[in-house]
Amino acid sequence: MTWLRKAKKGLKPQQRRRELPDGLWTKCEDCGEILYHKELERNLWTCSKCSYHFRISARAYIGILVDEDTFVERFAEVISTDPLKFKDSKRYSDRLKRAREETGLSEAVVCGEGRIEGNPCVLAIMDFAYLGGSLASAAGERIARSILLAIETRRPLIILSSSGGARMFEGILSLMQMAKTNALLARLSDAGVPYISIMTHPTTGGVTASFASVGDVILAEPKALIGFAGPRVIKQTINQELPEGFQRAEFLLQKGMIDRIVHRTELKKTVAWLLRFFEAASSTIPHGPRRRAGESLERFRAASLPIGTALPPPPSAPEGDGIAPPAANGSAPVDAPRDAASPSTTPAEREVPIQE
Repeated sequence: MTWLRKAKKGLKPQQRRRELPDGLWTKCEDCGEILYHKELERNLWTCSKCSYHFRISARAYIGILVDEDTFVERFAEVISTDPLKFKDSKRYSDRLKRAREETGLSEAVVCGEGRIEGNPCVLAIMDFAYLGGSLASAAGERIARSILLAIETRRPLIILSSSGGARMFEGILSLMQMAKTNALLARLSDAGVPYISIMTHPTTGGVTASFASVGDVILAEPKALIGFAGPRVIKQTINQELPEGFQRAEFLLQKGMIDRIVHRTELKKTVAWLLRFFEAASSTIPHGPRRRAGESLERFRAASLPIGTALPPPPSAPEGDGIAPPAANGSAPVDAPRDAASPSTTPAEREVPIQE
């Protein structure tokens, strides 16, 4: 009856758990797919299942966009200081030191010159890992110098944004960079030099409210968060439910804020095509004279006067040509200036016309 007896067996030998090296697999933050690290890198850090775009460094974007061995970094000597001696839970100077050690960067933006499929350009690429890609006085100065370099060399400007907004450890000095960069971009536009803005995840705050939103062409990566204030703040302010996909690149494309959504694997090809298009257009399409700074100032002063204030009439045409001066709104010539005492004068009619 040995078959009724339960055979005694020893304990099973414990199997050793196979140790996998760190960094071999990565989980997608959007769909949860487990991705092989090397395959993810070959796809330029985008998920092969849902096309989620992982956040990458400025150096990685340079490797994706710029032709090999053509990038020359500029303005690396411009670094942030602590002008306000700011301190909250930590000293601002200590935060700067730690950010430099962790990222290997000296500021939140990397600027330089390079070529994209052989097309020369000036680039400024922001890095979110450096204090949230915040716009400070040094970062704004680097971007400003890049704009001036583009004007001087007449090379197209490309700014890739990834930022949480202005760096408030520097107070008003950081906010001033919004006005400074936009004023120089107006000069770039007057010089007829193209500017391509690329928005990545996230592009928010003062960066969205300044140079990121005024490109001749504005591109964005899929599902990138783009906006000024965060969705939670807006929802609490207006006390309403926000539309689905609010402040995402797809939503903003429908509303006309951006021109095109470009997958990261197609980014270099798209930017190179735009650079070739602008190069061809500059030689075939005639450009009229640009607005002068003095005329812009006169328009600003005219619009700032109280309603009903009379302005001197625009300069009349020389005698003998038979052409009356144009109306301020550009619709039709006028025979005589409006009576200064007329109460029906509108702000638009008080503007000094721009003579092209």
